[in-house]
Amino acid sequence: CLPLCLLGRSLCSKCQSQSQSSCELYFCLTDNLNTSIAETHTVASGPSAAHVNEVQSRIKEILSKCSSGVWVSKMPQIYREMYWEELSTAVLRQLENWPHVCTVEKVHRGDQMDGLLYPAKKIPPIAKSDTEQEKAPENVTSSKADPLLKPNIDTRPGSLSSDFKQKVVNILLKYSSGLWANALPKLYQDTYQVKFPEDILNNLELLSDVCVVDYVSEVPRKAILYAKPQRHIDENLNVTEKVQRHDGVKTTAEQQCEESKDQYPENITVPPLIIPSEGSVSVMVLELKNTNEVLIRYVGKDYSSAQEQMEDDMKAYYSQNSTASLAQSLSVGQLVAVHAEEDAWLRARIISLDDNRIKVCYVDHGFSEFVESNSVYKLQKQFHSLPFQAAKCKLAGLEVFCDDPVLVKTVESQTCSKIFAVEILEKSDIPLLILYDTSGEDDININGTCLKALYDKSLALHLQVDALYTNVRVTSVFSDGSLYCQVPSKGLSRLSETLQKLEDYFHYKQTSDFNVSLPFCGKICLFPSKGKWARVEIRIIHTRRALDVQFMDTGTVATVKVSELREIPPQFLREVIAIPPQAIKCCLADLPPNTGMWTPDAVLWLRDTVMNCPEFSMKVVKQDDSKGIAHVYLFAPENFPDMDHSVNRQIKNADLWKHQKDVFLSVSPSGTSSTKVTSDAVSAQQLTSGRLEKSVSDSAREPSSAVSTIDMPPPLPLSKTGELMDVYVSVACHPGHFIVQPWKELHNLEALMEEMILYYSRAEEKHVNIEKNKLYAAKIENQWYRVIIKGILRNGFLSVYELDYGKHEFVSIEKVQPLMDTFRKLPFQAITAQLAGVKSQQWSEEASIVFRNLVEKKPLVAQIQAVNESTNSWDRKIVTFLVDTSLPDTDIWIHDFVSQSLVEFSKDD
Repeated sequence: CLPLCLLGRSLCSKCQSQSQSSCELYFCLTDNLNTSIAETHTVASGPSAAHVNEVQSRIKEILSKCSSGVWVSKMPQIYREMYWEELSTAVLRQLENWPHVCTVEKVHRGDQMDGLLYPAKKIPPIAKSDTEQEKAPENVTSSKADPLLKPNIDTRPGSLSSDFKQKVVNILLKYSSGLWANALPKLYQDTYQVKFPEDILNNLELLSDVCVVDYVSEVPRKAILYAKPQRHIDENLNVTEKVQRHDGVKTTAEQQCEESKDQYPENITVPPLIIPSEGSVSVMVLELKNTNEVLIRYVGKDYSSAQEQMEDDMKAYYSQNSTASLAQSLSVGQLVAVHAEEDAWLRARIISLDDNRIKVCYVDHGFSEFVESNSVYKLQKQFHSLPFQAAKCKLAGLEVFCDDPVLVKTVESQTCSKIFAVEILEKSDIPLLILYDTSGEDDININGTCLKALYDKSLALHLQVDALYTNVRVTSVFSDGSLYCQVPSKGLSRLSETLQKLEDYFHYKQTSDFNVSLPFCGKICLFPSKGKWARVEIRIIHTRRALDVQFMDTGTVATVKVSELREIPPQFLREVIAIPPQAIKCCLADLPPNTGMWTPDAVLWLRDTVMNCPEFSMKVVKQDDSKGIAHVYLFAPENFPDMDHSVNRQIKNADLWKHQKDVFLSVSPSGTSSTKVTSDAVSAQQLTSGRLEKSVSDSAREPSSAVSTIDMPPPLPLSKTGELMDVYVSVACHPGHFIVQPWKELHNLEALMEEMILYYSRAEEKHVNIEKNKLYAAKIENQWYRVIIKGILRNGFLSVYELDYGKHEFVSIEKVQPLMDTFRKLPFQAITAQLAGVKSQQWSEEASIVFRNLVEKKPLVAQIQAVNESTNSWDRKIVTFLVDTSLPDTDIWIHDFVSQSLVEFSKDD
């Protein structure tokens, strides 16, 4: 039985008396779950079966992404992270009765019983009788078997060739968190196009000299493999080779194998290309067949730079080395060195042979051409070590239209032979990417830009200068006075029809089947608004739960939950995408007057005037195509076309433009089309960087004024003196002043930040009386933080201190809101700290940089030596050792490293 109270469903009238749960809300599941619940029991309300189906489909989705299996004990956590709902323990007990959902294999983990979940097995075809089955010869091996493996597998670790083991290591290095052993054969075959010998899985100790084998059950194949440190691998492989060559005599078979390596291309081993995982990633687009097969080359030290160095070395070798020989016995698929145009030497693979003309594909550049046979040379072994640099990728958001000729042509013209920054959404054999053009003032999402090629141009509205438009609706107003309007048009009518089709479609469908599983910037999806579906584009992703979207047809920007978004059903996708955005960005002509800035009073007056009127008439006086904005005059219907009674003249003549106390507020609208966000706080920091640095360093010596403790969170509990505490260093100025956060509380802080984003993005802005040394919520770079006001500046900015991160910032006064009681429960997470074990001093810039690089933005272990208490929790200061435990063999005590660095700096002086 499954407790319906946990599923939020109704009571089974038949089982009520038999329930043994404290909640007394159960319903029964028969062994055959393919039978409808409605046929088995009478349930008070119908959605129960639908909800069970939803839970089962979600479990299937989780298992489809974890083909190597999932621990039953881990399933509730994974379920919660993916769907933000709790998974009942009663569901876990029913998993064995759901063979159509999953397969459960019970295993022992230490003293406890656990289980591994796998996707449901497909029904096998009906087996032939023994007389019908054809038996394969026992001694016949697969023609695709790895030639580097010996035919008869020995039980000793040294019985496998070092080349085979290195291949395994190359795969394991991609999985720092470990790889299930039963997933290795498929990865090996996909990477090297040769079959992995299954017998090795029954004796994983054969790989023990190059990887760590962590058995999770008594079944030999149920193990996790971890690559050993490279130096240990090299030592083990060298020892293996020495043992195998101890007599210095090579067998005939070995000689033939080495000869075949020189002759046949399949024996040349080139390591697979590893997708960059750290830092910013850039690529050069080489060519494309469609948007699911875009040929790229990664740019960077270990990629394009290494390739250039290799090609220089090839040029030097083949130009100067007289022993370089032309390739003999050429065959399709063979790797060769080609003397190309402009005296370049490139690696290539032969793709066809036609007398003396050979067609090759340059494996590092992606293009093909015909070459003469006298320009094709044997590829020397030293040029095998660099992975092929030309790689394929898919462009996110364009998958469904990947072969559309208009789209492909647009992508090709926008991207080929250009370098872009990329966001990697999915790492796989063909990764899923977003391309960004960062060459201009704003970052441009190339995927989203190219998608516009699918717009139906006949549905686009082009405003004409001096033209008059009626029945205009203002849909949103921003803080800089800009606004969005809808003008009656063919596109608006088509949009209304299409959205109605979607409404009818979802009326008969479970909308949860269309949940957005992979949100990314530029993605277009659906959002329920005022009882109808609306098109939105994702603009900023704050967390896994919260993101900013812009309504494509009203211009409004809002923060929403990921769970509220829906994918566009495939059959409607082209129709929905083809309609251009129906919101037109405008500004009132000849405004603002003189000051060049909108005051809060003027913005509020404009919002009240235009948002409460159902329609306007509009005259276009100027079209600024570079900014995509129209300068217009707005009229209430009864005042059209009297210019003196236009909205423009009314607001201009009103007493709304006087800035109080010399405070000027100029705020970039949150609805701008750029993905490069610039906040007032950042601008203020850039203008006053010297003052900012001073305020950070001085804070360690100047305690803040006493603050009222009413509605204060409880102080953060600290470890006892001498005890160890896991921390994260959020800010590091120098050894005398840095900020740590308790590691175990970071998930609570993340949840708090998400809730603040969702609350303040939807709450109506309130007038705030700003007082020094009081708590507030402040929006800084699209996030909301708990802050205390440290200073009120004359230019309309506030100096604030982030109580959870330990940073000093400058923010516009209008980006500050009251800190609600619900956000005052979690203790402030920033702990001011000083490094123990070093003398307090005036730290040099060099020492500060060394310290910052060692600890900032890193998880470390703290051993607290002393606590300096204070009235205010944020003024407390600890003296602590810091230890970096990330290395496998040794712990680094930061104070020792800093002391050694000081000695080195003194020698330089």
